[in-house]
Amino acid sequence: MNRLKMISPIDGRYCNYTNVLEDYFSEYAYLKYRFNIEIDWLSYLMQLKMIINTEKAKKELNNIKKSFSLDSAKKIKEIERITNHDVKAIEYYIRKILKAKKLDELESFVHFGLTSEDVNNLAISKMLKDFLESTFFIKVEELINELVEKKMAYKNITMLSHTHGQPATPTTVGKELAVYIYRIKTIANTIKSLKLRGKFSGAVGNYAALVVAYPDKDWLKVSKKFVESQGLEFNPLTTQIESHDVLCMILNLVKNLNNIIYDLNQDMWLYISNSYFKLKVIDKEVGSSVMPHKVNPINFENSMANMRLSNSLIDCLVDNLQISRMQRDLSDSSFQRNIGVLFGYFLVGINQTIVGLKKCEINNEKISDDLKNNPEVIAEAIQTVLRKNKDTKAYEKLKKITRGKNVSINDLYKYINKLDINDDDKNSLLNLNVEDYVGLSRELSDLV
Repeated sequence: MNRLKMISPIDGRYCNYTNVLEDYFSEYAYLKYRFNIEIDWLSYLMQLKMIINTEKAKKELNNIKKSFSLDSAKKIKEIERITNHDVKAIEYYIRKILKAKKLDELESFVHFGLTSEDVNNLAISKMLKDFLESTFFIKVEELINELVEKKMAYKNITMLSHTHGQPATPTTVGKELAVYIYRIKTIANTIKSLKLRGKFSGAVGNYAALVVAYPDKDWLKVSKKFVESQGLEFNPLTTQIESHDVLCMILNLVKNLNNIIYDLNQDMWLYISNSYFKLKVIDKEVGSSVMPHKVNPINFENSMANMRLSNSLIDCLVDNLQISRMQRDLSDSSFQRNIGVLFGYFLVGINQTIVGLKKCEINNEKISDDLKNNPEVIAEAIQTVLRKNKDTKAYEKLKKITRGKNVSINDLYKYINKLDINDDDKNSLLNLNVEDYVGLSRELSDLV
């Protein structure tokens, strides 16, 4: 019931969709990821033989890393109330644990040679990487699978197209869904191809303190190896902060994906409005508080709103994260704390789209009626065949008899019969009907 008092709908009303984000973008998760990086750095210094390297110490550090809990996070927050610095609070908490475990010789090497941003940037990149791999791509695949299922079911159903909202060349339902599958897969694969970066180079990115302390160490090599051990790509040239360029590329691609899903929602809304699709009636649901007959496409509408909210946050982050005053200012830290929020809106949106698609059923009767009532769309084919037969006025002739007029299929057949073209082309046009005028639509739907 405490969710009812949440200010944000992504933590309250839509928590069933967004609970998973708590493991990646909550305050608890952020503390845990940074805590783990601090422990990993200590372990790495042990590997380099810069500090004591015993089996007991290794085991203890491993146990400390595994021990992080909600209680650990609360204790760090208590320290932060005094330090007013979250990373320093993590450092002091780890030192306290080391003392309790009689590992005092490791204490001075906690957070050794680091700036807070060395820990923060690795944590944020790892949080995002883990979320993308464990949740984001799986949810995108779920949407693709739903579209594929409908594409296969409706592959051979001819449907009137609409360009500028007006009847146009017929297509198939399967091909139109295949377009979205292809677009979504393209963006998802592009995101997968990008590797998040990390820096680990001190206060202004030049390893100054580390070089003074251990001038014989190859700190570029050491840093690169550590960053890569975290599953990230090493960024060797930075200020105090990692430049966020790849992060922003990924966010822009998420925005592209959101726009594609928005476009899908909008088209499904219009297909439902035109009765090409109908929504399953769920007996105990209510469509309107006053109009009993209503079955509304609310899932698609809800998704559109959430995709817009996600994109607005993406725009805000991308416009600011790549910009920093000289070697560092703190604004990027505040912006990055909202990465989980934009993915919250994304998860609500994509889930609502999936739910909406599951409710949709094809309305064969309406689709068939619209095809029969708009035979003029084959005028495109007739004028194209006339062009093939060297008629320079082909377009104008068909425009004269069809534009803005009601014509029947028989009217068009009578016109074709009078054409002075070769017999094969004439017979081809006389055998043409609106239902079959779909070109390679069926073959195209099989490309994905």
